[in-house]
Amino acid sequence: MGDNLFEGLPAPSHHQQLEEKEEEKDQVNQISFSLKTSSSSHNKEASPTPVLKSALKRPKPTESNPEAAVQEKRLRFKMTTDASETQVIEAMQKIASHIKNPTKFSKASKLALQLIQAGSVKAGTSDHFFAILEAAMSSTVSCTDSSVRGDYHLLFSAAQDVAECLNKKQKNQLTVWTFRTVMANDFLTDDSFVFSKTASKLKDEICSLPFATEEDDIDESATLEDDIDESATLEDETEVGNDEDAKQAIVASAEENNKDESDPFGLDALIPRSGKKDDRAKGKKDVTIKSRKDDEEDTKRFLKSKREALISCLEIAARRYKTLWCQTVIDILVKHAFDNVAKFTSRQRDAIEKLWASVREQQIRRKQGKSVSGKLDVNGFEWLQQKYSNEKISIRHSVGASGDRRCQQWLG
Repeated sequence: MGDNLFEGLPAPSHHQQLEEKEEEKDQVNQISFSLKTSSSSHNKEASPTPVLKSALKRPKPTESNPEAAVQEKRLRFKMTTDASETQVIEAMQKIASHIKNPTKFSKASKLALQLIQAGSVKAGTSDHFFAILEAAMSSTVSCTDSSVRGDYHLLFSAAQDVAECLNKKQKNQLTVWTFRTVMANDFLTDDSFVFSKTASKLKDEICSLPFATEEDDIDESATLEDDIDESATLEDETEVGNDEDAKQAIVASAEENNKDESDPFGLDALIPRSGKKDDRAKGKKDVTIKSRKDDEEDTKRFLKSKREALISCLEIAARRYKTLWCQTVIDILVKHAFDNVAKFTSRQRDAIEKLWASVREQQIRRKQGKSVSGKLDVNGFEWLQQKYSNEKISIRHSVGASGDRRCQQWLG
């Protein structure tokens, strides 16, 4: 019993220190667990919004470099120019001088189209633009030639958009030129729809013509005689001019002698004349009468040139008669012109009658002649016309088409 009872046991102070350390560890574990749970709950409650890809792109740098801006400006081309009226007039005069040349016609017509599209044709420049069209029509090459046909068509089709800037006389001349350049070239197309549409336009223009009078026939014969005798008169102009000068000198001297004999003392100059109002009234009347005469002459010239242009278009269309799909349209067109033959002059009437006779002859040949296949050489319209000319069609759909009032039942 003499042994120590507390032998092998730690000191009481050391045991207490261990317990205190264990308690501190437990507290630290509890605090860390509470912090983890609070942080996880907070993350669940406030989750961050998804970031867009566009926000991750780098912003465009500002144009701080002036050379880059200059390069961008150099790449931009200026398509339109603001030209003054004098510059436009000078350009039109140059175009008018070059468009007469057939080799330069294509380029010059495109430049004229650019002026129309740019809006350079106005009231102040309309006369110079009309000079371009006049020079184009005075070219040695025909407007229906295959080399310049498309350029003529484009130019005069675009000229219709600026016709409002022209005066009445220029508009009438432009319409006649349009018949010769647009309508005539449309008859030379390979499109059947365009051909038939142009033929309908020609028929409408023929219907709009007034009836020809005897004065028109007289004017036509007079112009023909003038054209025939023009060469002969040019040779004799010099001799006739000298004789007329001598006659005028003799007449002037005789008039002076008569004046001296009628008023030897010169008293007529002292007599007061009538008032200025009467002179002004007479002047106004003369101006109105002259303007009316000018308008009548312009309308006569316009109708004459319009008839000639329509006849030329009709002849161009008749030349396409060898094409099979053109034959029916030409037959109807020439028949329409023959029905309205009274609206043309005597020479034009003869041309239309000959054209209609040739068309009738071609129709008879097609009906009588045999082709290579052995069938009648007729087109689709004539075949259907011949088929249904003797066909009996019933008004009741349930009855046979032969008119025998019996239903036909097909069993095979």
